[in-house]
Amino acid sequence: MAITYRIELDDLDLGQLLDALEVRAKAWRDTAEFLRSGNMTEETFVLEECSDAEEAEKISAHYDRITDDILRQRTAQDLAAGT
Repeated sequence: MAITYRIELDDLDLGQLLDALEVRAKAWRDTAEFLRSGNMTEETFVLEECSDAEEAEKISAHYDRITDDILRQRTAQDLAAGT
C-alpha cells in the first residue's frame, strides 16, 4: 500500500521542483524517441538507461503524472486562498 506524504514548499521551491520534473520527463521522452527512431532530439542528448522505448515512455509518463498531480494541488490551494 502506498504512503501519502504532505510536503510544504514555498512558491520558488515548488517552481524548481516542477522544472526538475519536466527535465526528467523530457530526458525520458528523448530516450524513447531515440530508441524508436535513432534520432537525437538535441546535441546535448543523454540517453537514459532502460530496456526499450516503451519503458522510457512509461517512465516519462510517470514523471508527467507527478507533475500533473502537483499542479492540480497547487491550483486547488491557490483557489482556496483566493490567489
